[in-house]
Amino acid sequence: MRKRWISLLVTGLLVGGVLAPASPALAAPTFKVPFPCGQSWSGQTRSDHSPAYAVDFNRTDDLGDPVVASAPGTVDRVTDLGGTSYGKYVRINHGGGYSTYYAHLNGFNVSVGQTVGYGKVLGWVGSTGGSTGPHLHYEQRLNGNDIQVRFNGTLGLYWGTRSYTSDNGCGSGTGNGTVNTSGTPLTVRSGPGTGYASVGTVADGTRVTIACQTSGTTVTGTYGTSSIWDRIGAGRFIADAYVYTGHDGYIPGVPRC
Repeated sequence: MRKRWISLLVTGLLVGGVLAPASPALAAPTFKVPFPCGQSWSGQTRSDHSPAYAVDFNRTDDLGDPVVASAPGTVDRVTDLGGTSYGKYVRINHGGGYSTYYAHLNGFNVSVGQTVGYGKVLGWVGSTGGSTGPHLHYEQRLNGNDIQVRFNGTLGLYWGTRSYTSDNGCGSGTGNGTVNTSGTPLTVRSGPGTGYASVGTVADGTRVTIACQTSGTTVTGTYGTSSIWDRIGAGRFIADAYVYTGHDGYIPGVPRC
C-alpha cells in the first residue's frame, strides 16, 4: 500500500541540512543468533561466567561448525591469545558503541578492517584458550561493557539454558525505492540516524537499491513518521520516510541490517 502523503515542513536536517537537532542516542543493531540460517543451538548463561552476560553456545558435534556475524559491522580484532582466556577470537564493531565477541574459535575466516554483514562466516567453533570443550563464547557489548544479549530485539534467558533458532542470513533479497523530497536533495548518513555524519546527498527522484533496513532516529518526511532507515551502500543510509517503496513499514524479503 502506498505510504500516506504529508507535509514536508519538518526535519530540515534531512532535506537541506538546516535545523540540526541534538544528537540522539543511537539504536542498537538488530542482533541475530551467530550461526547460519535455520540452525538451533543451546545457549547457556550463568552468573559465575566471565563476563557475566556472555552466552556459551553448544550443539552435538559442533567442533568446526561455522560461526557467523550476528549483525553488520567492521572487524576490528582478530586475535590468538594461545592457551589462555578467549584463545582465538574475533571482535566486530557495529557502530554507536556496540560490539560483539566470538571466542574459542579453532580458525579465522576474516581479517581486521573487513566489512561484514549478516551470515558472514567469521571462523569455526573450537576449544582454544581457556575452554574445556568445544563451544562458542559470545558477547554483546556497549561502550566496552558487556550487556545482556538480545536477538531480534528479544532478551536472552538469564540465568539458564535456552534453545535458539537462527534466522541469520535467511533473507537475501534487496528492495527498491524512489526518493521523494519535492525537489530538495536528501542527506545520506553514515549510519541509521540523524546523529551520524553526512556522507553526501541523493537527488529528488533518484531510484535507489535498498540492501537492508534497520531502525534508527524517528523522522517525519514525505511518507509519514518512521524510524526505519534504508542502507543504499556501504556506510550509506537514508531515512525511509522520504522513500517510496510501495510498502508501509519494512519491505518484505529485505533483510534487517
